[in-house]
Amino acid sequence: MTDPSEVPDYPSLLRLDGTGVVILGAGQGIGRQASHAFAQAGARCLCVDLDGDLARQVATEVGGVPLVGDATRRVEAERLFAEAAAQPGGFRAVVDIIGMARFKLLADMDDADLAWQYDIVLGHAILALQVAGPLLVAQGGGAFTFVSSASGGPTGAANHAVYGAMKAGLISLVRSMAVEYGPPGVRVNSVAPGAVRTPRVAALLGEAGVQRNAEATPLGRMALPSDIAAALLFLTSDLASYVTGQTLLVDGGVASKFPYPPPPI
Repeated sequence: MTDPSEVPDYPSLLRLDGTGVVILGAGQGIGRQASHAFAQAGARCLCVDLDGDLARQVATEVGGVPLVGDATRRVEAERLFAEAAAQPGGFRAVVDIIGMARFKLLADMDDADLAWQYDIVLGHAILALQVAGPLLVAQGGGAFTFVSSASGGPTGAANHAVYGAMKAGLISLVRSMAVEYGPPGVRVNSVAPGAVRTPRVAALLGEAGVQRNAEATPLGRMALPSDIAAALLFLTSDLASYVTGQTLLVDGGVASKFPYPPPPI
């Protein structure tokens, strides 16, 4: 007997026509590429950045709305999400790209370093869930998609222990909030990049460092910001309508490698 189940229009599930999407950290790198990805899928991009010039530039590129403020501060997060909700059609998704590592040995990090690393990696995500979550619940559902990191996974590295610990906390937060927000229809997921060739990282590594990272990756290259933007678009769209509480590792296969040198043949 022929399977009688309905076949969806799969490409249309990737579309976000008319959907308001708040993009935190939209100004450059992964945020800029995500803004373009969501705009090409039909979304109305509400482009949030601490740097007003960057917010306005990216919003102009994608036909979106610039919102300027510091999403790591509660009063600013409340204002930014209120402004986003006041836009025609409001918003149905939050894509949070904010995050940066302060590369120092743990013993060398002072209280200011620790507080900054918390705010820029984990604290703002908690604020987004606290402030924007009830707004999505009230309208019957939506999606949060965060950028976590391979640094929050089962391996570690020197000089960013606190960053890795905070990213691990973010991954745990995603799992728990998927359970809390699941019943009213709000999905919560994250994308965990490995090394990404953003302008900042490329400048930090130099061409020799970029090449070393490419050689260490099974796919033979460092990730581009667009690789991460594509994963964010998938998890936010209805193609992932039954996916929540998950972290999608996007590292070119690095984590699949055996970490020790191969034995001699």
